[in-house]
Amino acid sequence: MKTLKIATILTLTAALGACNTMDRLASVGNAPPLTQIQDPTTLAGYQPVRMPMPEPIADTYQSNSLYRTSAKGFFKDERAHRVGDILTVMVTVDDSAKISNTSNRNRSSSNNAGMGGIFGAAVENVTAGAIDPAKAIDFTSGINDAGAGSVNRSEALQTSIAAVITQVLPNGNLVIEGRQEVRVNFEVRDLIVSGIVRPSDIQANNTIPSTKIAEARISYGGRGQITDVQQPRYGQQVLDAILPF
Repeated sequence: MKTLKIATILTLTAALGACNTMDRLASVGNAPPLTQIQDPTTLAGYQPVRMPMPEPIADTYQSNSLYRTSAKGFFKDERAHRVGDILTVMVTVDDSAKISNTSNRNRSSSNNAGMGGIFGAAVENVTAGAIDPAKAIDFTSGINDAGAGSVNRSEALQTSIAAVITQVLPNGNLVIEGRQEVRVNFEVRDLIVSGIVRPSDIQANNTIPSTKIAEARISYGGRGQITDVQQPRYGQQVLDAILPF
């Protein structure tokens, strides 16, 4: 069963590699194409966000008053608050992590056993004195393990992207999603941002920092000739996945 699974993986990998090779040959001399602008809600795999919601509050009006209970202000608010509205996300990522672990383990044991009486005499007669019955059995074992690991990571990203409100949750929170593509020569830079924001966190200039986004999903990468050179070949990736050493 395991052999069949490995063979299936190798076959699929070879097919994908062949498709990738044909795609690369077809795009020789051409810049990577940009994707068409699409409605995110129509893409395959899109699912509306469902989160725990508080009890809804019905609008109430007071006599001789222009206010209602759900109103955010007396004057019209120009900040994004409806499906289809656009707001600017200020993406700021400045993370660093440094971890170092060292472990050592040692164990040793030694056991001796001898035989006397009839058994000892029998062993001595059979071996003609080559084996000392007092030390007929001797066990010795030892274990010595040492391990060390370290992580030193630093990431910094500062940019901005316009996102579209794709859904308004029952409690008023906004689901946003934005995608940006920039092509320079033969390399395309992709930036994707999505998550849930509170309308009150949107600033007066219709911007919101990425640190205010709940369930944030931020992807920054690229595709093109430079990215392709930096990636290991499919065969190497398959060997890294299946080789036990």
